[in-house]
Amino acid sequence: MTTPGRSTPRRKPPHVLANASFRRLWTAMSLCSLGDWLNIIALTALAGNLTAGSGYQAQSLAIGGVFVAKMLPAILLGPLAGAVADRFDRRLTMFFADLSRFALVLSIPIFANYQWIIVATFLVECVNLFWVPAKDATVPNLVPKERLEEANQLNLLVTYGTAPIAAVLFAVLALPADLLGNLLPIVDGEPTRLALFINALVYLVSAFLIFTLRDIPKNHTEISTPSVLRQIGEGWRFVGGNRLIRGLVIGMLGAFAAGGAVVGVAKIYVEALQGGDAAYGTVFGAVFVGMAFGMFFGPRLLRELSRPRLFGLSILAAGIVLAAIALIHNLVIVVMLTVVLGACAGIAWIIGYTLIGLEVEDALRGRTFSFLQSTARVTLLLVVAVAPTLAGLYGRHPIRFGPEIVYSFDGTNLVMLVGAVLAMTVGVLALRHMDDRKGIPILVDLIAAVRGQRFVPGGPEQEQARGLFIAFEGGEGSGKTTQSRLLAIWLRDQGFDVVQTREPGSTKVGMRLRAILLDAAHQGLSARSEALLYAADRAEHVEKVIRPGLYRGAMVVTDRYVDSSLAYQGAGRSLEADDVAKVNAWATGGLVPDLTVLIDVPPSIGLARFASPADRIEAEPLEFHERVRREFRALAAADPDRYVVIDGTKPQDEISRLIQDRVRDVLPDPVPQESEDATGTMPAIRD
Repeated sequence: MTTPGRSTPRRKPPHVLANASFRRLWTAMSLCSLGDWLNIIALTALAGNLTAGSGYQAQSLAIGGVFVAKMLPAILLGPLAGAVADRFDRRLTMFFADLSRFALVLSIPIFANYQWIIVATFLVECVNLFWVPAKDATVPNLVPKERLEEANQLNLLVTYGTAPIAAVLFAVLALPADLLGNLLPIVDGEPTRLALFINALVYLVSAFLIFTLRDIPKNHTEISTPSVLRQIGEGWRFVGGNRLIRGLVIGMLGAFAAGGAVVGVAKIYVEALQGGDAAYGTVFGAVFVGMAFGMFFGPRLLRELSRPRLFGLSILAAGIVLAAIALIHNLVIVVMLTVVLGACAGIAWIIGYTLIGLEVEDALRGRTFSFLQSTARVTLLLVVAVAPTLAGLYGRHPIRFGPEIVYSFDGTNLVMLVGAVLAMTVGVLALRHMDDRKGIPILVDLIAAVRGQRFVPGGPEQEQARGLFIAFEGGEGSGKTTQSRLLAIWLRDQGFDVVQTREPGSTKVGMRLRAILLDAAHQGLSARSEALLYAADRAEHVEKVIRPGLYRGAMVVTDRYVDSSLAYQGAGRSLEADDVAKVNAWATGGLVPDLTVLIDVPPSIGLARFASPADRIEAEPLEFHERVRREFRALAAADPDRYVVIDGTKPQDEISRLIQDRVRDVLPDPVPQESEDATGTMPAIRD
């Protein structure tokens, strides 16, 4: 029997892997991803081994040639292959593509010459161009819409998660290769050839799984596949117009480039450190193992440090670690540092991916991620292709320190040092470009975050504050004033001492400033004057209302605070955000809310709630309010731990409930005893 007033809960669809057809396709995808990564490692290692006696430069250029052959098809033939693949039966397309990859990979260890490695690598990548769009277009036909996101996450997991597995497998295969060479002369003690035989078998198994998959529809609409370069060009025109997204994309690509520099010269560098194919596979896998750790633990690391700062610091740290890898000639230490390098890149990637997901409008999110993935792929392939080529051109340059000490500084060291400088430069630019805590030293902020605290300037007396500070933000007509009032009432019902306030105008001086700031007669007020007047009101507000309330342990709920100036005067009036932030940080003594509630409403809806503009801010054109909204969303995306974003178009009761649910997470525990009524029982929490 259902409870009155409650709807019957919807039955959750089964896990996506419970779908037999998708499970079979996903297994084939997993095998192919494993085969692709194993193919990269084995081919670069084989190319290096075949040219080992030709000199350092020839070996470096040979490895670079493999990466170039792997990169060219996606750039040159991507649109053509995608268009052709859409016109054929997808199941047969994937089946014959797997058979082709099986035959091509199997032929490489049989012929075992460098020229055929390049040709076969190019042909395998051409075949991949048919397999991938057919696979991507098939997935939505096999899973329900509500499970599509989960299916895509699983696909992404096997795409990158199989890289360290392939690296470990290659390293393990290097151990029994000598023994198998006696039984299989074609292996001849070469783990690369054994890996390629296994890789060919993987593609054959995938072909069998695809052939037995009968649920793929034969009739389907054509899918337009633009070229990678066109995707990048169109995406950059959009990304370039958003400062936060531009900084994130540049930083993420810099992190990928740092990891790619290691992958590109790993084979040659490992040989210089007296390591074999097993060591090469270990270093290759260490990058991706580190990335996996970084992506998993990144959001949990230094929770009190703002995400933009952690993003920039992780890229800067990646550059420092890469410089250490370039200069230290110890294989064990290099492997450990490579894991750290991958972790730094993974942290930057996951934070950037999350911030972009929060910042970009839903209608543009897919295009942005597509651009990012295409650019990251091209960046990674370019770096791993160019790095060994540059290393080969530089050659070997031993440096002598006295008659007995010789330090080898080769092309691999130079390439990694250049990558390190690039990563550190990008990290510094990201910090300067996106820093949301101007005026607070990064080292002090970092030390506080390591201790599990959020640093707030303002002197020792700041520690005496015992209350909770909640700010409401939003555009005109968002309903924040109503919701701040309702939250104050709800908190009082729980027994808390509540200070409900607003900006501007909560002090005697503030009331006079409010009259100047909002009076429509003052339309000629300059943007700088407006910003300074708001800061003056805020300084008085903090000094006379907010801090005293916090010091006595009250719950302070304010309607608008510093972020309103950043949005209205910074973005709306096109003032420098850094200038507005510095003025307000000085005015407030660096006081930051414990929680900021952003009521997000499109300006066209919010302004329509007024019969006519009541003040000079409401009278601004729609473009002004659109800029304000975008800045509010950017601020929330940059500090998701402090912000909660609520859809202001929802019913008022639902908005209140969502706010109360979030506020419960930050309320002191236990609830004050004063909240008990005359009967000694706690009042019910009202939804």
